[in-house]
Amino acid sequence: MAAMTPLTVGFDLDMTLIDSRPGIKAAFQEYSARTGVPIDADLVVSRLGPPLEHELAHWFPESEIAARTAEYRALYPLYAIEPSLALPGARDAIQAVRAAGGRAIVVTAKNGPHAALHLTHLGMEPDAVIGGLWAEGKAEALRAYGARVYVGDHTGDVRGAVTAGALSVGVATGPCDADELRGAGADIVLGDLTEFGAWWDGFLAGQAEDRSAV
Repeated sequence: MAAMTPLTVGFDLDMTLIDSRPGIKAAFQEYSARTGVPIDADLVVSRLGPPLEHELAHWFPESEIAARTAEYRALYPLYAIEPSLALPGARDAIQAVRAAGGRAIVVTAKNGPHAALHLTHLGMEPDAVIGGLWAEGKAEALRAYGARVYVGDHTGDVRGAVTAGALSVGVATGPCDADELRGAGADIVLGDLTEFGAWWDGFLAGQAEDRSAV
């Protein structure tokens, strides 16, 4: 008999598991000082979610984006990791999935090495970290890992879950409020991840009932 695939839950990173605003603000302030280009770091951190290249396009010509991305990423670990914080309930959410015998993976638009640095610094231990994927592109990793649920704070995360055929759980801790997440197609919307445990228990109970009815 083939082994059953563990129930896999995907999580976004920025503003879902971690509050990276202090770190990203510090990194952009430093980058602005180094380049001499005025960058409104408060505006930057108000719209986290899309890939770095999308943000840099607001401040630099298109022809410079590849080089600017490399420059910013080189200084990111020095300024962005230490100030960033775990969001309430984040560690418990990952642990709840794993305690139930499931897999917790992180699927993020942030590049994988920096995402892993954040998670290690904050003592979070997902089963896999997949970076560089945004919105519908996240479905690539969600399908590859057989994710049944994807948790995120942005309408782009909702689109990724829907594209992958996963249950979309929105958390209203990022730039998109509860109404925006529902409007994008989120199946469930939580205020933050402190509500995840109760929802997860109910979800597991429903899965058990469905199996017993077969």
